[in-house]
Amino acid sequence: MAKFGIRLLDDVGMPRDLVAMGVEAETLGYDSVWYPHDTFRLNSWVLTSATAQATERVQIFARTNLYTTDPCEIATYIATLDWLSNGRANLSIGLHTTDMLSWLGINDVDVQRRTRETTEIVRRLLKGEVVAYHGAEFNWTEKAFLRFKPLREEVPIYVCPFGESYLELSGELGDGSLPMVAPPDSAEVLIEPILRGARKAGRDPKELDIVAFVWISVSEDGSQTKEQMKDVAAYFGHYLDRPALATIDLTPEDFVPVLRHVLAGDMPGARALVTDNMLNLGIHGTPEECIRQLERVVEAGATHISLGGPMGPNPREAVRLIARRVLPYFR
Repeated sequence: MAKFGIRLLDDVGMPRDLVAMGVEAETLGYDSVWYPHDTFRLNSWVLTSATAQATERVQIFARTNLYTTDPCEIATYIATLDWLSNGRANLSIGLHTTDMLSWLGINDVDVQRRTRETTEIVRRLLKGEVVAYHGAEFNWTEKAFLRFKPLREEVPIYVCPFGESYLELSGELGDGSLPMVAPPDSAEVLIEPILRGARKAGRDPKELDIVAFVWISVSEDGSQTKEQMKDVAAYFGHYLDRPALATIDLTPEDFVPVLRHVLAGDMPGARALVTDNMLNLGIHGTPEECIRQLERVVEAGATHISLGGPMGPNPREAVRLIARRVLPYFR
């Protein structure tokens, strides 16, 4: 049985709205709540902390940025969140793209190496170790240890990857993996390297929680959902993995003209260039149409679905509609 969570972007509301939706997600029966942690967007650490305080059951997934946050801060944050949530915190380490790092003048990065070192350091800190670490990314002294006791020594760590070798690494390192499954037809292509990485590391792939990040827009009659998906395709399409796009006969280059309009602030012009095929990057339509699209992702091996994006023409009603009409099908 697949688990389902909602990933609440700041496009669907401001902080109080997002926390209220996260709290309501628990009462609606969702398994997890997520807030993106993207550069120059609302800070997810504040949102997860507020949601943790106001909920009792739902799993709280914390996102991080490997290059704007040090492992010492990541470890203290997740340990504190775990106390606040009474053991419901989960940590994401990694990136779905390095493009946003260039905005900060951060270039020539080895994101997989940094993911490996950060994951090791955080795990050791949570176990109460002195982490006098000497690696390619971090050099710490014997003063590097937590000054408080975590609630749990082993908080689940999920690796957020892109590209085949990074997907493999997530299967090797993570308690779970967070592939960006866009389009939904790419699920098998993206999940296979994760399973391969687990097997190479001598792990049982069945132990992994494979969380498919998908975009969704749903309404009772499917109206306006295609229009919403145009914004998603225009903004995010060029970031996606080439093999994933190839499953629906697209390439990153197909999105270059669209991107030019986005960067110029001309969203109407960008939307006009989004083709019908580009709309297939996300899940959209009526609840029944969304179920058929989600089935492909679950059948490919996803054990957990993180539903994000516009959600629907009315985001709050869409979250309720999914809970009422989509989740029961998968349970």
